[in-house]
Parts: sequence; structure tokens; C-alpha cells
Amino acid sequence: MKRLNDLGEFLRSRRAQLRPEQLGLVNHGRRRVAGLRREEVAQLAGVSVAYYTRLEQGLTDRASDAVLDAVARVLQLDEDAHAHLHRLARGSRRDRPRVRRPERLRPSIALMVESFTAAKVPALVIGRSTDVLAWNRLAHGLLAGHLDFDAPNRPADRPNITRMVFLDPHVRELYPDWKRKCRDTVDDLRLVAGRYQDDARLAELVGELSMKSPEFTALWNNHAVKACAYSAREFHHPLVGPLTLANELLVLPDDDGQRLALFHAEPGSPSEAALSLLADLVTSGARPPAVPSPRPSLHPGA
Repeated sequence: MKRLNDLGEFLRSRRAQLRPEQLGLVNHGRRRVAGLRREEVAQLAGVSVAYYTRLEQGLTDRASDAVLDAVARVLQLDEDAHAHLHRLARGSRRDRPRVRRPERLRPSIALMVESFTAAKVPALVIGRSTDVLAWNRLAHGLLAGHLDFDAPNRPADRPNITRMVFLDPHVRELYPDWKRKCRDTVDDLRLVAGRYQDDARLAELVGELSMKSPEFTALWNNHAVKACAYSAREFHHPLVGPLTLANELLVLPDDDGQRLALFHAEPGSPSEAALSLLADLVTSGARPPAVPSPRPSLHPGA
């Protein structure tokens, strides 16, 4: 039933973020609920109120593609959110991903990641639960030089990108716009969780962060979804200072949700010079300085 509860929570969160005027409806004054009413969504989607209520309450998993498409249109879902809706509603089909054993990385992928070092390109592989499965020296130095480089080779000790963003003070200091990084991280994790609804590792991660990070909890409960295939991100690195890097996130074939992350700077820019300096430093064994105590926790938007 958890999948159906997730579906209902997602629909309610999207409905609450719309106002009647956005859909050409007349607002007759004070409303008991934020956003659209269930009957308004049902009417605009062309289904009965009883049917839509059952869908939102998680009492049916037999909604047709046409109905889901109509609901997505009414709720003004973008492409990522539209696909997420279908995954939540279709999780019981035979092609639904099953619970899996700990992730493994093909040796050829590990060699490919290391090969980017010569080009001074930070590269790492992120598993479906956002564990770091491999990184080259430059990615390690960029994102987490304070951690053991060999940690991804030990499944019990693997760094986790999402956990690092919310709980590691070194990583928090790395991002000048930390709140944006948090939003992007959770929006992407929501998409992944919709794809791998039976993954125990993902469920444990969400549970842990919900207990330890109020920032994560607020963002997770918002139910926003967005793929992070590409981003331009600012960094403030403890060894080389400010950088602006483009980040490409590529899905690896036949690896069950594993993604390759690559970072690069604009040619001829100060960021390229800083990245080149970082490459020289990490090969010489330089480590980032100690980070002071974390700054006070703030809810996103505060």
C-alpha cells in the first residue's frame, strides 16, 4: 500500500499548489482547503468525483493512461512530474523494479572513470540510492577530499551524495547556494524513488534523513520532482577557491539506475585554471583544511 499512499500524497501536494484562477475557475471566496478541490480536479479531468477520490486515497491501482494523462494536464505537471505520476500509478506492473542486492560496478566502468583523470575531468559513478560507487582522484578532491578515497570500494562505507549534502558540514560549505543544491538533490531523489519503489536502501536513506535533517523533511514533503541531467553549479573549494562547473549526469546502460557524473569548466576561464590547480594538488596528496562547526540549520525558504 505504500506505493498507493505515495501516489495520493503526490496528487494532494500538486493540487494544493494550484489556484482556481490558474485554470479559469471562479473563486467564490474563502476555501476550506488550499489549492484546488478534489471535485474541481475530477470535473476538469472528466472523471467522477468518487473515482478521483479513490485514486487520491490510494484505493485503486487501475487508472488508465488516459485518466492519468488528463489528471496530469489539469494539475499542470511538467514532463518529469507527468512520468513520475505514471510510475507511481503503475508500480504493480510486471516491469516494476524488484528489491536488489547491493550494487556492483563493472570493472570496465571503474577504468573509464579513472581515465578521465588525464583530461582533468572530475568523474564519479552514482548508484540508484545515490551511493558513490567509484570516483577518480579529481572528483574525490572536488567533492569530498576529507573522506577516504577508497571508501566506495567498501559497500558498508560508501559515501552517499544525498547524505553528504544534508549532513556533512564540509560539503555544505562547498556550495555557496546550498539551499538550491538541496532542492535539486531532493527533486532528483523523488524521481529515483518513484522508479525504484521497492528499494530498501532508498527507503532507509529517506527515513534516516527525515529524522536527522529538517531541511530534507520539508523538501521531501513538498513532493516536487525534477531530473538533474545537467546543471551549472558554483563551488567554493577550500583549496582553490571559487569555481563554476557544468555537471552532466549520464545514465549508464545495463547498470540498473547507475549514473556517470562529469564536471567541466569553460575553456580559458578562471574556473578551468582553478580546476587544473586542483588536479595538481590532489596528485600531490594535498587535503582540504578542517571545516569549522556547521552553521545553524535553516529551513529552505527561511
